[in-house]
Amino acid sequence: MTTIEIDHASRWFGNVVAVNDITMTIGPGVTGLLGPNGAGKSTLINMMGGFLAPSNGTVTLDGTTIWRNEKIYEHIGIVPEREAMYDFLTGREFVVANAELHGLGDQEAQEALATVAMEYAQDRKISTYSKGMRQRVKMASALVHQPTVLLLDEPFNGMDPRQRMHLMELLRRMGDEGRTVLFSSHILEEVEQLASHIEVIVAGRHAASGDFRRIRRLMTDRPHLYTIRSSDDRALAAALIADPSTAGIEVDISEGVLRIQAIDFGRFTALLPRVARAQGIRLLSVSPSDESLESVFSYLVAA
Repeated sequence: MTTIEIDHASRWFGNVVAVNDITMTIGPGVTGLLGPNGAGKSTLINMMGGFLAPSNGTVTLDGTTIWRNEKIYEHIGIVPEREAMYDFLTGREFVVANAELHGLGDQEAQEALATVAMEYAQDRKISTYSKGMRQRVKMASALVHQPTVLLLDEPFNGMDPRQRMHLMELLRRMGDEGRTVLFSSHILEEVEQLASHIEVIVAGRHAASGDFRRIRRLMTDRPHLYTIRSSDDRALAAALIADPSTAGIEVDISEGVLRIQAIDFGRFTALLPRVARAQGIRLLSVSPSDESLESVFSYLVAA
């Protein structure tokens, strides 16, 4: 039961705070590290993998400090996001080189390549690989020593649907075996399909933690902003303003739109068409104004 403990960890670069006082525990199973681009996910993974020292706080593996502790690599496999690789090597040569760093050889390298379905291209130079193929050969090199902990930074980038499904199944299987698997993503659907537990970070801060249902509920229950165009904005505003599902309504005459803040998402989405029909008002367009991941996660930070 291998566990990574992050205890009030921060990391700053000069005046820039990349990770701000984060505490979390990553245990066996598949955990998704979810957040928009630039949230600090890569910095956090680099601290868990021993590539960066925390500026403050601690990051430990089963109670042992990770930073400057080469023995942790007997237990950890890492798939970084960045593309820097030895392009002049073949895929097999790259994985064998990583196997030899662990005192292993060609047999273990072949098994790892088979695990990620890369035998067919193992004798081609990495310089000829697509992004998805590069991701898979990095995965093979991380798995060559059968680690109990696997850290993956945006592993699905560049993969086609078939490759994505294959990797998801592999990670699920590893989680079911009791390994500790953490992968980062900025795509909610990837995390929903794969992770049994989710950690959300935004702007370097820990925003939420729990299973997918809890995180989805937090996101759904936040205030939603809508821009509506109708055949009679004033009459629609008057009909909606008294309902407790709305917190504020603005009639923008210059743009000919209605802006509504809904605080009860489920009630409002049922109310709007019913009120419009009862009042004989045609809804010309209804569009959310704040559906970016950044706006969703920023709400979680403030909640």
